[in-house]
Amino acid sequence: MNTDEKEIRALVATWMTATKESDADTVLGLIADDAKFLVPGQPPFGKETFAQAAQDPSSASMEIDGDSDILEITVTGDWAFMVSHLTVTVRSGGSVQMVRAGHTLSVLKKTDGRWKLFRDANLLVPVQETTDNP
Repeated sequence: MNTDEKEIRALVATWMTATKESDADTVLGLIADDAKFLVPGQPPFGKETFAQAAQDPSSASMEIDGDSDILEITVTGDWAFMVSHLTVTVRSGGSVQMVRAGHTLSVLKKTDGRWKLFRDANLLVPVQETTDNP
C-alpha cells in the first residue's frame, strides 16, 4: 500500500470516528470547499448545505455510527477515486431510527499536500429489517 492510499484510508477512518463523536468541524475539514454531494432523490449540493445539516441543532440528540468497507482506491497524481460500501446507523434515545447501506463513489483531490473529498456519489438506501419465519 503506497503513502497516498494510506492517507486516504486515514481520511476515511478520521471521518467515521468524527461522525460517531458528532465532531462536525473535523468532518468539514476533510471536505474541499467546492465539494459536491450526490444522493438519491435530491439535486447535487455543496459543502455549505452539508455543513448546515451536520450542525443542525435538531440532530444533536442523534447518534450516528457507520462502517466503511473500502473496495477500491485508484490514485493518479493529485486525484483519487474510491469505491466503498457504507452502512450508516442513526439512533435517537438509544433506539435505532434508520439504517442505510450501499455503495459510494468518491473523488478526492490533493491540495497543499492533503487529501480532501471533492465529489461523493452516495447510493445508500434504507435497509429493511428481515424477520425469520419458522
